[in-house]
Amino acid sequence: MLATDQTILREAEAWRREGRGVALATVIETWGSAPRPVGSHLVIERDGNFLGSVSGGCVEGDVIAESLDIIENGGSRVLEFGVADETAWRAGLSCGGRIRVFVERID
Repeated sequence: MLATDQTILREAEAWRREGRGVALATVIETWGSAPRPVGSHLVIERDGNFLGSVSGGCVEGDVIAESLDIIENGGSRVLEFGVADETAWRAGLSCGGRIRVFVERID
């Protein structure tokens, strides 16, 4: 069972209170077949712990890796995964969908 948005955001807040670096990833757009709807969240902390989901498969791994960079260096970015991308099969979107994920550091 996936964590609820409320649980995910509470965990992000708790990790920040503990002084951990935290990033929040949010699905901002989908097209075609996508595993998670717009608004889905994934929270990541500096040590690589995470809660929630923005897709599945290798997409989650790529989002976590980008999030760790954002935690370390600041800023935000929009990540795109989809069938037009040569990494679609590797990223787990061989089902014909496309997603855009916004990742930001939580300060």
